Amino acid sequence: MYDDEQNEQYTLYKIAYELAAHHQFEPLYINDGKEIWLEMYQQKTSYVVRLQHGGFDWKNHLKQDIANIFQKVKAMKGLLRGKSVEIYNVYVSAHEPLDDWEFLKKPMQLKEKTSVKMHVYYISDMNDSSELRRFQADTGADDLVVTSESPVEEKSEEQLQDLKTRLTKMLRDKEAEVQNVFSRGKPFWTYILLAVNVILFGLLTMFGGSENLETLVKFGAKYNVGIIEDGEWWRIITSMFLHIGVFHLLMNMLAVYFLGTAVERIFGSWRFIVIYFLSGIGGGLASFAFTANISAGASGALFGLFGALLYFGTVYKKIFLQTMGQNIMLVLIINLIFGFSVSQIDMGAHLGGLVTGFLASAVVAIPHKRRVGIQLAAGVGYIVIAVALIIYGFQANQNDPSYQLLKMDELRQSDQYEAMIESATTGLEHKPDQDEEALLRFQRSYAYLLLNQPDKAIPDLEKTIKLDDSFTEAFNNLASAYYQTGSQEQAEEMIKRAYELNPDDQDIQSLYREITGEAPGTS
Repeated sequence: MYDDEQNEQYTLYKIAYELAAHHQFEPLYINDGKEIWLEMYQQKTSYVVRLQHGGFDWKNHLKQDIANIFQKVKAMKGLLRGKSVEIYNVYVSAHEPLDDWEFLKKPMQLKEKTSVKMHVYYISDMNDSSELRRFQADTGADDLVVTSESPVEEKSEEQLQDLKTRLTKMLRDKEAEVQNVFSRGKPFWTYILLAVNVILFGLLTMFGGSENLETLVKFGAKYNVGIIEDGEWWRIITSMFLHIGVFHLLMNMLAVYFLGTAVERIFGSWRFIVIYFLSGIGGGLASFAFTANISAGASGALFGLFGALLYFGTVYKKIFLQTMGQNIMLVLIINLIFGFSVSQIDMGAHLGGLVTGFLASAVVAIPHKRRVGIQLAAGVGYIVIAVALIIYGFQANQNDPSYQLLKMDELRQSDQYEAMIESATTGLEHKPDQDEEALLRFQRSYAYLLLNQPDKAIPDLEKTIKLDDSFTEAFNNLASAYYQTGSQEQAEEMIKRAYELNPDDQDIQSLYREITGEAPGTS
């Protein structure tokens, strides 16, 4: 027969092993011969078994230990996935407290944001224990096998060591799996991307400034007019490496560093760079489809890295939630809310990058987790989305007044005034807002004036100053149009208004003298 302490250790490890091997519990912590923690997650609840070798002589000491366990569980929130926690606190000891502790058998609950409920058990005699039966009933482990024929001492030591070895291997295998998941690659491309972005920002600054639209377009910003009219699809890629202002660069590079190193460690270097480019392209195409404005930045690729981590969460759900899941979801939600709240942010790029990044991650797959059917479906999904964005983008841009304004700037630079008039007319047909209508009419009137058609320019300019009564150039051009058509009184009224708005403009001063025959400010 073996002594009480060895018997208790055998019982401790036997219960733990049976729960881990046959009841879906996973070992969290093992303190050799003293304490074992296990956890099972079901239906948004974490079920935690804490096994302690040895008990307490007095109930007050037991109560203090129970309070300590509550505090430990509160500190373990990062490891426990459940929205609520249920603890089965088991003391394996041949001796119960000397004074009355029966009231501690009633379930205890800690009412906080995460509900924590505890059941306490004192298992002493393994072959005839009502406490064991209560534990089995509460955990649903009715078939838990913990009794055995009493072995000789040599046999019992061998059995105990075997249980320790098996349970320890389960814990080590779990730790190794987590370690392996986050060590499939060393960050390499992340640092290359950081360097390229910083170098290009320096070049932007040297050659006109990162906030200068002409410089941005020259260096490869997303410019829909160039893409549609001139086939410059390379801008979808080059725009990923350009940033508008120091703050934009710093925020995106911080995100590239933290997200990029995590994704590159999980997926490996070549998979990471494929995900980065495919999500950047997806974000760029979404921006092309939904935003006519000139834009630049790595945001599409960055949100693609969020998508990659979300995909990782679908494959390694437990590891994801226990390590980074809550933080990733919180940061993603904050970014989405902020993006929808600030009109200047290109949410098309963000959402496009997020979706295509998720699909790209499914295409390349996590190492050793290849699922050919899912990979093929994700690849088809990516292609369908990309083609749909291109087709929709062509149509949406043609119907977007903002796009027509950008197109007219390009046409003006190449003296294509008839095309300018056509573009402005198209923009006016698609319900522009007040500012857009004023600009479209002004640009069309400008083209009419250069084509020596002041009578056609006048209605547009009259409408323009009604829409924006501080539009100096519109008053100046309207004065010129009236003057060319012989409407002297109206020409004088308009040029005086233009002079009031901008008395320092030399062109206005010159036209003022021509129309009124007087020096500005003398009448």
